[in-house]
Amino acid sequence: MTHAMVKGSNVPLQASAVRAVLRWNTGAGVPDVDASALLLGGDGRVRSDADFVFYNQPRHPSGLVRHRPKRREGHGLTDSVDVELAGLETSVDRVVLAASADGGTFGSVPGLRLLLLDLAAEEDAEPIAAFDIAPDTGGETAMICGELYRRGTGWKFRALGQGYATGLVGLATEFGIAVDDAEAQAPAAPEPTGASPSAAPPPAEASAATAATGTAPASAEPSVPLPPLVPPMPNSQPAYGYPQQPAAQAGGYGYPQQPGGYGFPPPAEPAATAQQSGYGYPPHPAYGYPQQATVAQQAAAPTVPAITLPPQGPQFQNGR
Repeated sequence: MTHAMVKGSNVPLQASAVRAVLRWNTGAGVPDVDASALLLGGDGRVRSDADFVFYNQPRHPSGLVRHRPKRREGHGLTDSVDVELAGLETSVDRVVLAASADGGTFGSVPGLRLLLLDLAAEEDAEPIAAFDIAPDTGGETAMICGELYRRGTGWKFRALGQGYATGLVGLATEFGIAVDDAEAQAPAAPEPTGASPSAAPPPAEASAATAATGTAPASAEPSVPLPPLVPPMPNSQPAYGYPQQPAAQAGGYGYPQQPGGYGFPPPAEPAATAQQSGYGYPPHPAYGYPQQATVAQQAAAPTVPAITLPPQGPQFQNGR
């Protein structure tokens, strides 16, 4: 016969091994539920972190308490824990049967129920006890559904339904489990897959690297391209008082000397040295006057007849 449990009630157990089955209905917006078990000593705390059996640590080192995978039954899910009571060490005073809600609160979990089965009984046998769990506030994220505790030489089961708003971490901490919540909430930074770029060396190391290799070490900052250099304008005229620059060295940046200025041809060479002006430059005619004829031009010019003056009057004759 199944004992219908209410909050705070208890029932003696004749079974040497039991299965605590947590069952709930699924649907849209219903958080997932996980069952767990904590083995407590006489002081109400775990003896070590190994006494916490849940989905990430599904088996106790003794092998007597085991977390089982979830199963679907009809319109709901089940999550269960097996406990072999007869083989537990005498230092284990209680086994707390707990549950935690992932992605919501127990106020959003409909049909939450705890069933206690005899592992030695047939598969279709009735449960030893059934407890319908109703959260007090609806904001609980962890629940102590019940507990298995020693009474003399035997064991009993008590229905509890005590809720916590601190989740599985708060529940585990309440019973002495060392949980690094900050580490769980702050994931470590991903390691680089390739070689990480080295930081720029300090000035002393940079000077040593430059002296050893002849080149400056690469900087972590991107280089800024410089604008192209513009060659200077070639100078066709020598500096005052200095000799003319040789043709191979004329111009800038390897460019040959350019005759004239800005695309104009160089000035014509003088026809004769006798006609050159001062400082070796060819003569330049004055503004508005014809240029002086050369010797060849004068020889080729036509002969002009001499001009004969008319007879002069008496007033122009001497002695008269």
